[in-house]
Amino acid sequence: MEKRKKTFKTESPEETQALGEQLGKTLKSGDVIALIGDLGTGKTCLTQGIARGVGIAPDEVVSSPSYILINEYNGTVPIYHIDLYRLENAEEIAELGLSEYIEGDGICIIEWAERMANGLPDICIKIYITWEDENTRFINIQHSVSR
Repeated sequence: MEKRKKTFKTESPEETQALGEQLGKTLKSGDVIALIGDLGTGKTCLTQGIARGVGIAPDEVVSSPSYILINEYNGTVPIYHIDLYRLENAEEIAELGLSEYIEGDGICIIEWAERMANGLPDICIKIYITWEDENTRFINIQHSVSR
């Protein structure tokens, strides 16, 4: 398995969304995006851009599913937006039955994906987001691909 890495720097929420939109245009059914970063780093902001790139209507609200855990959006490919922030342990995450989404016909975007431990598929796109200041983000995209 080969890993490809690329790091981007964004300096506004709009730039983060634009990067997400570029990424969204490259995604296909079955892709899993694992978003990893502290609270407030821009995981939902990046997801909003990805959703636009996948064809979600500009007027459709893409928001964090922190309280309901999973939002579904219909673009050219369905998007399953999952937020694990409020879950405490692997058992709670296992009870969600995420394999239906991860192995499904859509694109699965998981915020706080590090909480899944070993539950992520071997082939996925891991995106690490860190912040330097109020607006500046470093977005490291690591894509595992089979040879």
